[in-house]
Amino acid sequence: MAITVHNRSVGIAPRKVRLVADLIRRKKVSEALPILRFCEKKEIGIVLYKLLNSAMAIADESEKYDLDNLIVDKIMVSEGPTLKRIQPRAQGRAFRIRKRTSHITVSLKEQ
Repeated sequence: MAITVHNRSVGIAPRKVRLVADLIRRKKVSEALPILRFCEKKEIGIVLYKLLNSAMAIADESEKYDLDNLIVDKIMVSEGPTLKRIQPRAQGRAFRIRKRTSHITVSLKEQ
C-alpha cells in the first residue's frame, strides 16, 4: 500500500515544477531530500521538500513502513486553476496575464 499526499493550487506553473519532479522520480527518499534541498530552483525545491516530509511523517505515524526503504513511486504535476489578470498597455489596451497554478501529488511505497 502506498502513501499519497497532495498539494493543491501551488502558485508555480506546472511546466516548471515538472522539471524538478523529474529529478526525484523513482529515487529513495533519503536520496531525494538532499537533491531538493540543493536544487537550483529553490522555491519549487522547498514545496516538494515539505511535501516529502509530510509523507514521511505519515509513514512514521502508521509504523507499517520502514523509512529507510521508502521510494518516490509516483510524482504527478497537473494543471490547477489559472488566475487571469490584466496589465495596462499603450493606447488604452489591456494585456492578459495568466498566472498558472499546479496540483502536485506524491506517492511513496516501500521498495
